[in-house]
Amino acid sequence: MSVELKAQIRTLTRKARRPARIANHDPFRVQRRIALQTVRVLVSLFLLISAASAATLSVKVVDPQSAPVAGAQIILMTAGSSVPLAVQTSSAEGLAHFRVPDGQGVSVRVLAAGFAQQDLTANASQDVTTVKLRLATASETVVVTATRGLAPEAVSGGNVSVLDGGQLTLINPVDAAEAVRFLPGAVINSAGRRGSLSSLFVRGGDSRYNKVIVDGVPVTDPGGTFDFGVVPLYQADRLELLRGAQSTLYGSDAMTSVVQVWSRTGSTPLPELRFGADGGNFGTADGYLSLAGARGRYDYNLFGNQFNTNGQGVNDQYSNSSQGANLGVALSEHASLRLRMQHSNNRSGVQSFWDFNGDRLIPPDSDQFARQNNLLGSVELTVSGPSRWQHRFSGFEYHHKRINEDNFIDPGRVSPLFGNIDFPFSAFADLNRAGFDYQGDYVERSWSRSTFGYEFEDENGFFGPPADHGLRRNQAVYAQQALQLKRLSVIAGARFVHNENFGNRGVPRVALSLLALKGGEVLSGTRLRFSYALGIKEPRFEESFAGPPFSIPNLNLRPERNRAFEAGFEQSFFGRKYELSATYFDNLFRDQIDFSCCDANFQGQFVNVNESKAHGAEVELQGRPLSRLSWSLAYNYVSTQILAQPFAFDPLLEPGQQLLRRPRHSGSLLVNYIARRWGANLGGSFVGRRPDSDFLGFGINHADGYGRVDLGGWYSITARITAYVNIENALNNHYNEVAGYPALTANFRAGMRFRLGGE
Repeated sequence: MSVELKAQIRTLTRKARRPARIANHDPFRVQRRIALQTVRVLVSLFLLISAASAATLSVKVVDPQSAPVAGAQIILMTAGSSVPLAVQTSSAEGLAHFRVPDGQGVSVRVLAAGFAQQDLTANASQDVTTVKLRLATASETVVVTATRGLAPEAVSGGNVSVLDGGQLTLINPVDAAEAVRFLPGAVINSAGRRGSLSSLFVRGGDSRYNKVIVDGVPVTDPGGTFDFGVVPLYQADRLELLRGAQSTLYGSDAMTSVVQVWSRTGSTPLPELRFGADGGNFGTADGYLSLAGARGRYDYNLFGNQFNTNGQGVNDQYSNSSQGANLGVALSEHASLRLRMQHSNNRSGVQSFWDFNGDRLIPPDSDQFARQNNLLGSVELTVSGPSRWQHRFSGFEYHHKRINEDNFIDPGRVSPLFGNIDFPFSAFADLNRAGFDYQGDYVERSWSRSTFGYEFEDENGFFGPPADHGLRRNQAVYAQQALQLKRLSVIAGARFVHNENFGNRGVPRVALSLLALKGGEVLSGTRLRFSYALGIKEPRFEESFAGPPFSIPNLNLRPERNRAFEAGFEQSFFGRKYELSATYFDNLFRDQIDFSCCDANFQGQFVNVNESKAHGAEVELQGRPLSRLSWSLAYNYVSTQILAQPFAFDPLLEPGQQLLRRPRHSGSLLVNYIARRWGANLGGSFVGRRPDSDFLGFGINHADGYGRVDLGGWYSITARITAYVNIENALNNHYNEVAGYPALTANFRAGMRFRLGGE
């Protein structure tokens, strides 16, 4: 007991023994006064002893380079117990503070996205307990998207592929499509070159079956349409691709995958200014700037980027200007507020269909262009506590405007089926998604976690021509229970959706993971996986609300559905430095929407009539033989079939045919080496022959297979000056990702990055 505490106790005791001076010497009043003083002494003693016997435990989370890690989840437990005492999230400086009973042994579990889970015994007598995270192989790596919370990938119940900040810096992608294409199970189809419409196909699903989230904001059009070809990734800290039906946690559109991107937060006490520029062939120029830091309760990251290229050939120019901010403030030890905003404005020349594997069938369109203006914003309040609770309240908005125009007729753009196919037009969409989301997480035990939430979303938009209007206000509640029972992991959840178009739907999901064999040094663990889920996708605005002169609105459209299950295994080798995984999946897509044409007034309507299926396997071999070296090699087999399509207008769309633009065989390769002074990467995307059509009468019924290899590297000339180079399509392969739309040939960019301030 401290000297100060002893002195305070002696003072209180003397006051309690001091005789009371009470008028008339009333003995009952004397007794009451003495009793009251005694109670005060006991309460004061209790408070003093409690304060003296409690200590502050400060935990600082850092990465392998000792940089602070923000957003890590820190679970405090009594040593030897599975019952958490408290759960907190690390600040921008990587810190979290706990009150711990003096002399009580405690342990800490740290979960941070992109690193391995870390468990250690903590000591409150130290000023700060520093937890240095380590990199890990895929199954050990903590991910977010699979559970809407931090969990090691092996027990998360999902197949997740990740690109962290270091890998994104190496790849240096111009847009999201150029990064996602190197992830296992992803097939990117770009209708042209820079800035062209780029779609993602996963596990045989449609390109509208992917939920895309940027900084907590859903950015797909209502109904799932999304263009990956114009999404800048400058200052992106992390990208995750979750494969499989995930509507239980993410609602509509998450039929076959979820793609999520987060921007970087500031972390250095001294403001850090980063800027640079690069240039390359085809008149390419890129410039960027960011200012970031963290001091006291505040952190910030402000950034901007400008990209321009003349492209390859007629009407192939592309430009994109983007700006963003990530601002945070710690309101208290238990509450924080974060504001994120991003804006982009881009313009792309559209050559349209013209060149099939070097055969110039018609001239490219010389004047058509597409333009987008996108603004997203989110505000998020995170509250840790009381005890084992974490709450997240977030509001978001996404405003998307696009226009596609052709101003005059290009001579020579004539097809065998329709004759002249080039004519002036102007099509537009002005869409807005805004909403509110609450998510609560309760950690009952170190092996048990409950998640539940409520979502409200307002979808509003105009599109045309003609100028049609759509409005939907949707609500949903969801719940998920995650259990890790020794070798068995269980994820079970459900969502109830109320959509103003299709009414009420329930969407369940269950995922099991069993560590069948722990193994030894050579065979270091065998894990079995299984999951079953339902997915849903709401109709697009054009399908529900499009009206005369050519369409009749259909507000009674049902959601498209997916019944999905998967089963697989993971085998680790040589102390988990290498991992082999294989997954079989089976998807049955029902109530798919098609256009029924036409009545006596030459008007049609969208209806639920189509059905298709897709099944196949994903095989992936990963390794991290050194902390600085990682690689991934993946092969995907997908067999698809149209089961019902009564309004097929092309032989390729009739029942029994394979789904368009979905190859049976595809694969990817990604090798990264990141040292202190230099880094290098090798990326490969390999796509087999697949059915496709020009729909113009030229007789094209496929797109040939292709292989694409990208190279990249950087070298630190000094601690603050870095030179880098990136080469895309390094083997100069000539190919079409979409039949009739030639891809960019070999292209390179070289530049310099500079850093001022920071640490």
